[in-house]
Amino acid sequence: MTTLHQLIAQGQAVAAQRPWPRALVGDAGWQQAVELLAQGQCTLLALWGEQQFVHAALIAPEGKEPAILSYQCQELSYPSIGRLHAPAIRLERSLRDLSGLTPEGLTDTRAWLDHGRWPVQHPLGPMARASGHGQPEPYVFLPVEGESLHEIPVGPVHAGIIEPGHFRFTASGETIVRLEERLGYVHKGIESLMAGQTIERAAVLAGRVSGDSTVAYALAFARAIEAAQGIAVPQRAVWLRALMAELERLANHFGDIGAICNDAAFAMMHAQCALLREYVLRAADGCFGHRLMMDRVVPGGVRVDLPHDGALAIAALLKYLRTHFPELIELYDNTASLQDRTVGTGILSPQLARQFGAGGYVGRASGRAFDARRAPGYPPYDRLQFEVPVLEEGDVDARIWIRIREVEQSMALIDQILRELPAGPLCSALAIPAQQEAGEGVSLVEGFRGDILVWVKTGPGGRIERCHLRDPSCFQWPLLEAVIEGNIVADFPLCNKSFNCSYSGHDL
Repeated sequence: MTTLHQLIAQGQAVAAQRPWPRALVGDAGWQQAVELLAQGQCTLLALWGEQQFVHAALIAPEGKEPAILSYQCQELSYPSIGRLHAPAIRLERSLRDLSGLTPEGLTDTRAWLDHGRWPVQHPLGPMARASGHGQPEPYVFLPVEGESLHEIPVGPVHAGIIEPGHFRFTASGETIVRLEERLGYVHKGIESLMAGQTIERAAVLAGRVSGDSTVAYALAFARAIEAAQGIAVPQRAVWLRALMAELERLANHFGDIGAICNDAAFAMMHAQCALLREYVLRAADGCFGHRLMMDRVVPGGVRVDLPHDGALAIAALLKYLRTHFPELIELYDNTASLQDRTVGTGILSPQLARQFGAGGYVGRASGRAFDARRAPGYPPYDRLQFEVPVLEEGDVDARIWIRIREVEQSMALIDQILRELPAGPLCSALAIPAQQEAGEGVSLVEGFRGDILVWVKTGPGGRIERCHLRDPSCFQWPLLEAVIEGNIVADFPLCNKSFNCSYSGHDL
């Protein structure tokens, strides 16, 4: 059987692409790639369009040999991947809305991000057309047949202060038979806004794709730009980036653990975890001048240094967390009413986790031991000691325990970073000559939800010609539909919060 490496070798190499290889393939090569995905021989990382080309980022199951395959679309169409590989379906629907490239053979032809309210159709396409000003066509949800079934529409506006998304439940009594999602309500046009921008302006936009992952997105974008332009990052900046990333991971995991317990009516865990999260955010603010550390990671390095007393402040934070967090773990583990709600609820099978390439705590709670810090890997994690916690149960309880173990690993990583933090400059200059040729760069960075991919193409002077950003939620949202089937309606908030997918990151 042809491997991903062989497919790349057989295609026409694109020399400007770094650090992963990219190759242009024809019909036969594209079809072979689709078959590799369908057979589980590789994992789909991202799918996006550019003028008359469609690009697919793939990786071997063990996290090795990442590569990009490109296909030139004849008459603005290409052979669908989703017809044989379900994880590509929503990506192809989004790609068509944004780029106007049609996936031939895809059975679900409904729009995904485009709700009929945009001023133009496929704004990133080669021939963007003005939209009509009439009423948008109604969205047709998939039919469900059976006796004694009823529908429960929820959203897009919700009772809490959360982002909008619509959930259409079909239930038999209290048991959910099907859940169908409709997203796209917070589409901001990030990729359109990036086109033609300077690197500095595009970096600001990248950090605002999903605010709770601003460090991870900024890092992914920076690493893609640095690859495209061949920019070397000072070592102190590399280690400070990792410090910020682990602080971001801590804050979000504390928030998630408490929020899941709150949806099981255990408010005390919610309050105590919120307190821990607040302490992390205050430490981030004290050390880097912003609670979320937004705009601190930039292409070429970092914008701010750790203050002279910063290491002591973070060490004090870790001491506090290590004193109080174990008490909360014990409380969670020994509260029978809470365990009754989380154990065995919302089970994601290892097979589905592998098929969809589920990242982060969603995938690791279902046996998929993928962590972009480990493989493909990036510095300074290649010099740090840490474990990737993995469980097989795949339920809400397992997703909580993965977060708990990742909190422990992040604290250990921060210890190492503070101990090994080198001296030196913070940023390399981005002096890019106006006559410099185009470059392409790609990066894969581990955010708290999972792996974030950024692909960027720069033109003369370093301006952005095209940038694609892929949130881990793109592969997690469809799995939420799968895990809720057979559970009761009252357990949906638990399952939903245990996934904590990003609306904003998904909708771009």
